[in-house]
Amino acid sequence: MSLPRILIAITGISISISQLTAQPAAPRPISGGPVGTSAAPVTSPTLSTGSSTPIYAGDAAHPMFITGRVTLQDGSAPPQPALIERICTGQAHPEGYTDSKGTFSIRLGQELEVTPDASETPDRDTATRGNPSGGIKDSQLVNCDLRFVLNGYRPELVSLSNRKYMDNPDIGTVLLHPQSKVEGLTLSATTALAPKDANKAFQRGLEALKKNKVDDAEKEFEKAVDLYPKFAAAWFELGSVHERFARPVEARYAYAQAIAADSKFVYPYERLYLLGFKESKWPEVAGNSDRVLRLDPIDYPAAYYYNAIANLQLNNLPVAEKSARQSIALDAKGENPQGLYVLGVILSRKKDYTGAAENIRAYLKAAPDGKEADQARKHLADLDRMLASAAPPQK
Repeated sequence: MSLPRILIAITGISISISQLTAQPAAPRPISGGPVGTSAAPVTSPTLSTGSSTPIYAGDAAHPMFITGRVTLQDGSAPPQPALIERICTGQAHPEGYTDSKGTFSIRLGQELEVTPDASETPDRDTATRGNPSGGIKDSQLVNCDLRFVLNGYRPELVSLSNRKYMDNPDIGTVLLHPQSKVEGLTLSATTALAPKDANKAFQRGLEALKKNKVDDAEKEFEKAVDLYPKFAAAWFELGSVHERFARPVEARYAYAQAIAADSKFVYPYERLYLLGFKESKWPEVAGNSDRVLRLDPIDYPAAYYYNAIANLQLNNLPVAEKSARQSIALDAKGENPQGLYVLGVILSRKKDYTGAAENIRAYLKAAPDGKEADQARKHLADLDRMLASAAPPQK
């Protein structure tokens, strides 16, 4: 789906803001999101979810270390060690704990043989005690994740599926978020209540999508919601089909029905604010992105980003600034530097030219070749001239 660019006039300068394209922060595909499948997605690539483990030529066992740091949202270390598990095809394998500073260094396959301090290199005897073969194969990590577990916080996952023996062991910082803040659901509770025939039609629809038989999928999803009008996931998938056929009115209706069936089901709200963004319906973007964030203020940094743009367009600058700052705060790995640029634009509108320049400069440092880089440089040059002219003369 090609989303429009937004032109925002700020202090006489046109600022062009493109759609968020950072993959981990990108919205869910228009089909398959709630049930872990993907068919012709709009903003994310199709992922293979097959359970079979491929065999790589020359795939041999090697010692494989993983290092990094776990923090809370405010940047502090966890109050107690967080358990680190390797989850492969649903099976949990304890691998170690973080230290008192939240850092960790584990050797995969050791089953709780933990390095006492992340700055120390594990000795050979300790490292091989839980794994006599002395290592792990790359192919053994297909369909595997690292899971970080701490009481009172939601478990966080880091994929190991593409990790290879020679990769950099440092996976960076993992953020843990309190469990109590999240009310939204990514799996609708109504799915478990669906009658047998409705569920069969729903499953046939998903299978048809996998084979790119969209017309067949539409018929099955329609059958599912006819049999069970409160089938939120089926309404969502039907909406995704309407989007693929460029039928926004029908898509909005289906998503609205999904929400009516299950008001805590997050994905329909997400698709609705993206539809609104495509058509520059800023109140709709602001309202539906806000609903996403009320249900789950942690897992949707993209919703903050779109909410910031919508409220900027509506001239709700305090709300826009707050959302932009939240988008940046949740982007721990810097995967969406455009959030910095949006904040710079907002601060320009608020006449905080120093703050605007700082954020636009940070954007250019993070994304010197970004889509908005040329326009950002022009904006920054104007801001720097403005600030220089306002500065008191040096004695």
